[in-house]
Amino acid sequence: MPTAYFLDTNILVHLVRRDRTGEYLLKKYSLYLAEPRPMISDVTEGELRSLAIQWQWGARKVSQMNFALSYFWRISINTSDVFQAYAAIDSFSETQGISMGKNDVWIAASAHVAEAHLLTTDRDFSHLQPKFLTFDWLDPANTPNI
Repeated sequence: MPTAYFLDTNILVHLVRRDRTGEYLLKKYSLYLAEPRPMISDVTEGELRSLAIQWQWGARKVSQMNFALSYFWRISINTSDVFQAYAAIDSFSETQGISMGKNDVWIAASAHVAEAHLLTTDRDFSHLQPKFLTFDWLDPANTPNI
C-alpha cells in the first residue's frame, strides 16, 4: 500500500514559495502526483491565509496557495475521532512537559486519525513518534540540491 502523506502548514509555505525546499519536496515526494493524494488539515488553510497576509504575498503566491489548498485532500477537524486524538495528544504532550502550539496539535491529531505520514519542517512533533504518528522532518537550511 502506498504511503499516505499529511502535510504540515510549513510544507505548503515552501510549495507556494517554490524555493529550494519546495522543489525538493515536489521531486522527492511527488506531492502533486502522489496516490493517494496528500492530505491537509482544515487548520492549515487558516494558518496559510494568515501567513499570506502577514508576509504580503503577491498575486502569484496567492494563486499558488489557492491551488494547493484546493488540490490536497482536506481532513476536517470536526469529527469525534479527531477531537479524541487531539485530547490524547495534547494531554500526552503536557505530561511530557511539552507545550505544543494548538494548531500543531490539530494537525498531529488529523494525521493520526488519517493514519498518514506527516511531512514537516517543524521539530515540535518529535515526541509523538511512534506513539501517535510517523513523520519526516526536513531542514530547510540543509535541503539537498535537486
